[in-house]
Amino acid sequence: MPPIQVLHGQPTPEELATVLAVVSVRAAAAQAAEAARRAASGPDSAWTDPARRLRPVPRPGTDAWRTSGWAQ
Repeated sequence: MPPIQVLHGQPTPEELATVLAVVSVRAAAAQAAEAARRAASGPDSAWTDPARRLRPVPRPGTDAWRTSGWAQ
């Protein structure tokens, strides 16, 4: 966050603290909203999807013993 400057007047320390608290809360709310929006939209692409790194579950069948030893 860039520094905040008082351009006019002589605010008291209490007034400055109040303004800074409001600005900080609004900035935190904006960051939380952006993070929620990104989380709701899912991964950017299939390549960055963390689920892609999971190994598929082997299916039982006639060649299951052979495919269970294949490299990941």
